[in-house]
Amino acid sequence: MTMNPERSFRPVQTRMTRRRFAKLVSGAAVATLAAPALVRGRNLNDKLNIAIIGAGGRGSANTNEVSTENIVALCDVNERNLDQAAQRHPQARKFVDFRKLFERPQDFDAVVVSTCEHTHAMATMLALAHKKHVYCEKPLTHDVWEARQVRLAAAKAGVATQMGIQIHSWDNYRRIVELIQSDAIGPITQVHVWVSRAWGWQSEEAAKRHQDIVHVTERPQEEMPVPAGLHWDLWIGPAPYRPYHDVYFPGPKWYRWWDFGNGTMSDLGSHWIDLPFWALQLDHPLVIEASGPPPHPEIAPASMQVTYEYGPRGDLPPVQLTWYQGDNKPAIWKEGKIPQWGSGHLFIGTKGMLLSDYEKYVLLPAEQFADFHGPDPSIPRVAGQQAEWLDACRAGTSPSANFEYSGWLTEANHLGNVAYRVGKKLEWDPVALRAKNAPEADPFIRCPYREGWELIF
Repeated sequence: MTMNPERSFRPVQTRMTRRRFAKLVSGAAVATLAAPALVRGRNLNDKLNIAIIGAGGRGSANTNEVSTENIVALCDVNERNLDQAAQRHPQARKFVDFRKLFERPQDFDAVVVSTCEHTHAMATMLALAHKKHVYCEKPLTHDVWEARQVRLAAAKAGVATQMGIQIHSWDNYRRIVELIQSDAIGPITQVHVWVSRAWGWQSEEAAKRHQDIVHVTERPQEEMPVPAGLHWDLWIGPAPYRPYHDVYFPGPKWYRWWDFGNGTMSDLGSHWIDLPFWALQLDHPLVIEASGPPPHPEIAPASMQVTYEYGPRGDLPPVQLTWYQGDNKPAIWKEGKIPQWGSGHLFIGTKGMLLSDYEKYVLLPAEQFADFHGPDPSIPRVAGQQAEWLDACRAGTSPSANFEYSGWLTEANHLGNVAYRVGKKLEWDPVALRAKNAPEADPFIRCPYREGWELIF
């Protein structure tokens, strides 16, 4: 006898592969998209002309995912990445400065942005200014103010936008949203979200325990030779200039430095907080409070936590969402009252709890839900984030992680870091884009740009 996973309560693996998706819904997808495409005058079989900004690392994976289209331009500040990408797409024009790319916007329909976090908004806003479809990796921007400008610009441009939070497209997240929004565990007043990654400011002992291979505690004073082919000044972009050192580049080393990234809070927060943000229809928090080690002026923390207070949303009650990273975990986890998954979400409702991670979930307590039958699927399943975006570009529709949605998510995640760096509970004014009780937060809400760089909007 085959058990219903929502009745057996074994963790359910629900990631959808591209092949499985194609078999299940290929015909339905075309039918759904046909009418809007006719309005826009684009044949659904036409290939898009795509410009790639950031061709190495995550950018290489994104390029592969959209390589069914015409890759007409490649841009990367590292010529090694650029040349490797050009081997696969020899017909594409090559650039090292994305601002030069937009001197001929007529050459492309859409842009994929996979640069480091501190230049996401710069490239994305140029694309929106030229009314190009945009796929931008998470987190969408480097600070709160940029997230607001990108969200507003996207609404004005009227193009298909998507932030690259790949788990958003997986079956598991979509099923959990259906369960939460169908009242499976009742109204929810608390959510706990935790990740075990601990990269950043911490003791040497903690860095070894967490296998943080880039343990740094201060900005290096010495200058190292810039690797051949790396345009360091362009890599720095709008951030304050500093000499090259291999604690910043290559790889994800940069993400722990405030000038270039926001640490785990905005990086993994984009993925993990995405689920409760979506399921509970969140937008802006009312109050944000963080705790952790004394903030370092240069480096994001390895371990910390943030509590957000959200008000009512329609018929939904106020909810408290708490984020934990590194050594920090919810009390209910530490007390062994739930399975001690390394990373997870715990939704606490009036009728029970739902514990989940990227690929599985359980309803708790299990005996209480022995005869539970979940709702029929209601959220469309997709082949992946990039595939959903490409379909939307052609059809004139809006993907599920569009900039209207992901702009609010990014603002909230950044506010967690702002509260941590200020060391004060923030009373948030989403209209004025300021903490009403903490003017000292302003420089973290809107970071200054290096001379010669500005956000186009």
